[in-house]
Amino acid sequence: MLIGYARVSTADQNPDHQIDALLRAGVARDHIHVDKASGAKASRPKLDLVMQLLREGDTLKVTRLDRLSRSVLHLVTLGAELRERGIGLHVIEQGIDTSTMEGRAMFGMLSVLAELQRELIVANTNDGLASARARGRVGGRRPRLTEDQAMLAQRLYDEREKTVQQIADMFGVPRSTVYGHLDKTKTVPRQPKKSTVTKPR
Repeated sequence: MLIGYARVSTADQNPDHQIDALLRAGVARDHIHVDKASGAKASRPKLDLVMQLLREGDTLKVTRLDRLSRSVLHLVTLGAELRERGIGLHVIEQGIDTSTMEGRAMFGMLSVLAELQRELIVANTNDGLASARARGRVGGRRPRLTEDQAMLAQRLYDEREKTVQQIADMFGVPRSTVYGHLDKTKTVPRQPKKSTVTKPR
């Protein structure tokens, strides 16, 4: 049996072009299922239904690969599932047919590219983490003040030379950042200054 699948990104788009192409490819209108969802959206109920309806020996027909899959990895995963279940895939406008040797080779190439992409992402992430560790960083956000700035802020605060707001303005950071760097256990208690007004004799 031939089952057709079409997808448009929004409710305003018209799927008639895809439906007409599927009809010309021999799919009965009752066997054409249309999703109205973004390609990046994980949940596509009609595609889920199609995957449930397909049986060994059936063929799934779509107009283009981007109508079927949201990513190369998703495409390869779908292709692998269809092959394992003995279901064919025919992409009308791009001439891909997994019942042919060329079509199977195409999916093999996509599989290799997807695996390479995954390995590159992992390698780049590991390189970045290693570089950060070599510089003494273990991940997370960088502090807004450098070590020298934090020490200066602590001294200015302890010696009552500047208020927290003045220190924040000096470094161009919010007061909360200064508070986050101050070691309150080492600060000198801030007693009010004694009055310097002399009493009349």
